[in-house]
Amino acid sequence: MPLALLPSSARRWLARRRARLAAFGGETMGTTWSVKMATTQEANEARPAIDAALAGVIGQMSTWQADADLARYNRAPAGSRHVVPEGFAQVLACALDVARDSGGAYDPTVGPLVNLWGFGPDGARTEPPDAAALAAARTRCGWRLVAFDRDTRTLDQPGGLSLDFSAIAKGYAVDAVARALDQLGASDYLVEIGGELRARGRRPDGHRWRVALERPDGAAGDVIALDDRAIATSGDYHRYYERGVRRYSHTIDPRTGEPVADAPASVSVVHAQAMVADAYATALTVLGVDAGLAFARERGIAARFVTRSAHGFESADTPAFTAILQE
Repeated sequence: MPLALLPSSARRWLARRRARLAAFGGETMGTTWSVKMATTQEANEARPAIDAALAGVIGQMSTWQADADLARYNRAPAGSRHVVPEGFAQVLACALDVARDSGGAYDPTVGPLVNLWGFGPDGARTEPPDAAALAAARTRCGWRLVAFDRDTRTLDQPGGLSLDFSAIAKGYAVDAVARALDQLGASDYLVEIGGELRARGRRPDGHRWRVALERPDGAAGDVIALDDRAIATSGDYHRYYERGVRRYSHTIDPRTGEPVADAPASVSVVHAQAMVADAYATALTVLGVDAGLAFARERGIAARFVTRSAHGFESADTPAFTAILQE
């Protein structure tokens, strides 16, 4: 029977039988990235498409690159109005939605606080800021200060407002790379940037893309299948400093202006979009285990909370996350 006359499911099976695993990797956004894809031909177009997608995200959303759209907005004068690029607008819209939904546990305007605590472009520090500096920075923060028209993509700068997409941009970058691969006609791939992942289709052998959950101690955790889904993890073990018995991590609680106290060691979220998973992983980290679990259960969010105990690390899962583990 000619290949064109076979059912689509049979054609996909034959294509996977002929496919090989192509792998790419590099550095971006202060971390590493990797892409694995099942391809029946040389994937010559994949690397340029991936590089272009990543460069686009950095050019729009970096706080470290002076000519990025976000960095230019942050230093713009009061009263200025900006038409932001489409990707920037998508991320800001999602960030504001999660900020509203979480009661401000996630907030894209924490840039001044991130800098103040030593986790932003202004450089690292090993001492907490004084009360006066903290109070001054807090006056410049608050997602309700953002005047953004989603239809026209116009964003006002009231003066001193500083956006920070660090807790969502990596997830968006994963989605952007996935879209770039989709546009090339790729249907089977696994994208990873700094521990955030998104999968589509199957491996060349026809098996599902399975990944080990990230653990704070670096050991391999439970294995989860990503079927056209993404997973993002927020943790206090990547960027932090300690003063006495207190650990100051890079995750800032916008409601207090300080790094999250008694935060879970990590929170992982599974969602169709890596951007959304990334933002909610941060929101749930700020909310903490009890409030975060209740919040996630109420919304049907697939989330795992990992905490430290005298016996090591312990985990608590929402029903939606447990269901995915059992697939």
